[in-house]
Amino acid sequence: MAKRIASPPEFLKAVHLDDICSVSRCISHDFCDWVKLWKHNGHWLFDSPEIILDIANSQQLCLSGLTLFYYETFEKEYDAVSRQWRDFAAEPSFPTHITPPLHPPRYGFDIVSYSMGNSAECSPLSCNHLANEIPVNNHCLLETLAGARQLLEAGAFDNSEPGPYRILAVHSLGKMDRLCPG
Repeated sequence: MAKRIASPPEFLKAVHLDDICSVSRCISHDFCDWVKLWKHNGHWLFDSPEIILDIANSQQLCLSGLTLFYYETFEKEYDAVSRQWRDFAAEPSFPTHITPPLHPPRYGFDIVSYSMGNSAECSPLSCNHLANEIPVNNHCLLETLAGARQLLEAGAFDNSEPGPYRILAVHSLGKMDRLCPG
């Protein structure tokens, strides 16, 4: 995903935050309203940076200054109502052929709500101000997968967004520079 990374909003009091690199598009916005173009995969993301570039070219979008991210999803989602981890799968009606990058730098882990079961919705750490109560890194993300799992199981996200919740590793592939049409 290509995103316009935002500075921390005033409601997030964590003084060490440099930016918001959450998966959700609530604060750090996606590069465009891409859902209506139907080029996403079964995880409601993109298989490769080339697909994002093709969309940008076809829509006459400038990607300069945006950051390209690669997300890895933990294989289970957490149902806060039943307090259980359960399996989930990519939406089978969309082809999914992800091209993973080699050794991308990891920024941290985000916990994201998926109440509709398909696309990422809110990241409660930023969207619901939970970063004011839960230790996060300078990107408003959690440091470890084990820590993310423990927070969910302890009920730290119970009064935020409706779940289920998925944990995604957030990797930065860097800034997208000089990628403007014509």
